[in-house]
Amino acid sequence: MWGRSGAAPPHVEEILRRVLVTDELQPVGVEYLRSQGLEVEVTPTLPEAALGERLPGVHGLIVRSATKVTRAVIEAGADLVVIGRAGAGVDNIDVDAATERGVIVMNTPGGNTIAVAEHTIGLLLASARNIPQAHAALKAGRWEKNRFGGVEVYNKVLGLVGLGRIGSEVARRALGLSMKVIAYDPYLTHEATERLGVEPVELDELFRRSDFISVHSPLTADTRHLIDEPQLAAMKPTARIINCARGGVISEKALAAAIGAGRLAGAALDVFEKEPLPQGHPLLGLEQVVTTPHLAASTEEAQSTVALGIAEQVANVLVRGVAANAVNMPSADADTLRELAPHLALAEKMGRFLAQIAEGRMADVRLTYAGEVAARPTDALRVAFLKGLLNTILEERVTDVNAPLIARARGLRVAETSTSESPDFTSVLGAALVTDRGESSVGGAVFHRREPRLVRIDEFPVEAPLQGWMLVFSNFDVPGVIGRIGTICGQNSVNIAGMQLGRERPGGRAISVVNLDDPIPEPVLAQIRAMPDIVFAKLVKL
Repeated sequence: MWGRSGAAPPHVEEILRRVLVTDELQPVGVEYLRSQGLEVEVTPTLPEAALGERLPGVHGLIVRSATKVTRAVIEAGADLVVIGRAGAGVDNIDVDAATERGVIVMNTPGGNTIAVAEHTIGLLLASARNIPQAHAALKAGRWEKNRFGGVEVYNKVLGLVGLGRIGSEVARRALGLSMKVIAYDPYLTHEATERLGVEPVELDELFRRSDFISVHSPLTADTRHLIDEPQLAAMKPTARIINCARGGVISEKALAAAIGAGRLAGAALDVFEKEPLPQGHPLLGLEQVVTTPHLAASTEEAQSTVALGIAEQVANVLVRGVAANAVNMPSADADTLRELAPHLALAEKMGRFLAQIAEGRMADVRLTYAGEVAARPTDALRVAFLKGLLNTILEERVTDVNAPLIARARGLRVAETSTSESPDFTSVLGAALVTDRGESSVGGAVFHRREPRLVRIDEFPVEAPLQGWMLVFSNFDVPGVIGRIGTICGQNSVNIAGMQLGRERPGGRAISVVNLDDPIPEPVLAQIRAMPDIVFAKLVKL
């Protein structure tokens, strides 16, 4: 299915240079950003309006937990490309708003794992042995040895709500204390749980059996007040709860009521629904509650690790176009991305090519991955194709982040298939675009490990570099067509850099791809289209 209209203008990427850092990032992170040639501004935590005023002209924003990156802030940052959170969570960032605007959101999920795990164990022991309460009494001049007797953790049951990076490290340390560890994690198989020496259980059983319960769940719509009155009522009256994950997973009102009524032995909390914790909060009036001001990740080692980690990730996006630990787009490690890079470029160029060749309202995309590339993560290839396709036809900014969202919003369906077989090339990408006026398809491969080329247009085999200006035309395979087109180009000072021809059979249909040094003027293109044996002719820019 081929038409006769001209090509859309290509999408042009900006050179990105400015980064705003808030929330007192460790100096090692700021120094690294500057070492990469980025202009860096460092500021204390800013309220919403002031932060929004700073963002025009800023391409990267790095925050910790204090700065709230709201929808209004993101909309004020018209030049934003990436938001980095120096830490594991992103609940202070409106990820949906960022995704809609095509802004990458990334975090450093592993940098503070050990610090938080150690703090969790510290709070567990502090709660079990009433260490802060005894310390405060002694500092106040009271020797109350009999008042603050505690309980041992030896042979007690620790229930972990979540068994990700931090939960797993807590489990290892608890097992070292000879505790019995059980866990609920809906995203982990029972086999994986048991390999850690942890017994997998359902949530209601965990609440019923545990002597200590430690929360390691993110805060989402599904986990908000995951532990509320019914769950607290199911626990042992001797149980204690520890939370170094996110405030809001536990209902503070219900927790305070249960402890105050003696239905629960105590709690140790580092995070709260509202921070800073307001004076007069009911939890602060309960001696059985140990509190710390959201400092589980606040070790020198952890803060330096996450600062350098997020600086490296943001610099990789802005300087090298590589994203790792992105929470709102397909992500892969650096080695995988390096290996995939030529195929990502190929996929994006194939999307641009099809957008300029096909006509009509887009309905479906079919992508195929054949050969060695089929064994690689293909999510990034799908996104690269959609970005190339949509950037060519839309005025709005399309990035790796929002390309799938925009495709869904426009009703564009995407189907993918993979096969290890590729008889002609090591790896081949295939793409078909279906519109209300028919179907166009192409195949592409990477030559010499870095050069993207078309190897098929519809059923016609070709071998054409995907670069620069391209005249693509179909004709009936009769003598003189190629010569006449060459003559027309020469007469109009259009230099031909290369030509590739594919045909179905002698005398049948043929496809040609002519690489040009300069674009063909529209009157010249109209002259080519008017030739009697030409089926279609289009100018493509890549």
